[in-house]
Amino acid sequence: MVYAETKKIIIVILGALLNAISMNLFLIPAKVYASGFTGLAQLLSNLLGSFAPFQISTGILLLLLNIPVAILAWRRVGKLFTFYSLLSVGFSTIFLETIPVTAVSPDILLNAVFGGVIAAVGIGFTLKYGASTGGLDIVAMVLSRMKDKPIGTYLFSLNAIIIITAGYVYGWEKALYTLVALYASTRVVDAIHTKYEKLTVMIITKNSDEMKKAIYERFVRGLTILPAKGAFTNEDKNMIMIVITRYELYDLEKLIKDVDPAAFTNIVETVGVLGRFRKD
Repeated sequence: MVYAETKKIIIVILGALLNAISMNLFLIPAKVYASGFTGLAQLLSNLLGSFAPFQISTGILLLLLNIPVAILAWRRVGKLFTFYSLLSVGFSTIFLETIPVTAVSPDILLNAVFGGVIAAVGIGFTLKYGASTGGLDIVAMVLSRMKDKPIGTYLFSLNAIIIITAGYVYGWEKALYTLVALYASTRVVDAIHTKYEKLTVMIITKNSDEMKKAIYERFVRGLTILPAKGAFTNEDKNMIMIVITRYELYDLEKLIKDVDPAAFTNIVETVGVLGRFRKD
């Protein structure tokens, strides 16, 4: 249990580091905008520097923008999820403030593609391990759970305002390169985290009562329990079947290992679910 939580914290910190690297080494030097609240913070920082007598850094703005979103996550997603999201935002701010802004390449297209991909790898793995990088990731996750559509779709839609504003203020060429970065980011996030929206998990275990209790304590999901018998051992067991969303898989795998390390688990992709299925 401690190992799993430590692993998740390390993933969150590495995701924050990748986000800061993509910003300070690729996107910011090329004046190409990132996805989500990071890109919004970047845009606001530039706008303040251009039209206001003061400027606030991207890292500080990122922290300020995430305060109301943290409240949303606390109410709709969960306290532990909010903790990891704030941890990610906090380390992103630290890394953005400490890593120097340095151009790796003078090619704006390379900066857009690699900046988008590097940031998306951090976002994708952070989401895969049951956490979030904050900002629009949380908003998109809430909408995804309500509407059953990939998170990347919402991220791309919600980023339209960044593209339009950047194009209007700083030129449409920058907006087009921003679009390239956002597209690359969207595809990578979906490939890592939400290639399939729902999964059916079949758990064959001798400890079905304990497993059922643990799942009910952790997830708001219905279960189906079927009798099962080992063909070789002739041992009586039970099969627990549950349908979950992709982002819940990591926590369920950890729970199964804690309750019954010897359980046989089969995970299959689910095309669709008819009937009652909790989405939020």
